[in-house]
Amino acid sequence: MIYFIATFIVFLLVIAAMAIGYIFKKKTISGSCGGLASVGVEKECDCPEPCDNRKKRIKNWRV
Repeated sequence: MIYFIATFIVFLLVIAAMAIGYIFKKKTISGSCGGLASVGVEKECDCPEPCDNRKKRIKNWRV
């Protein structure tokens, strides 16, 4: 049981440290390699206009 409590406390300390770092730096969390933006892709697909299904999802998401 002591291992569980110690592990839980360590996880809480790490999460608190990350939260404090986020609050002070005001920087968004990002991947280490930069994602698709690092290879010149501005969005998930390279099509000039999203398909109808994606437009519906975007419309429903924003409502």
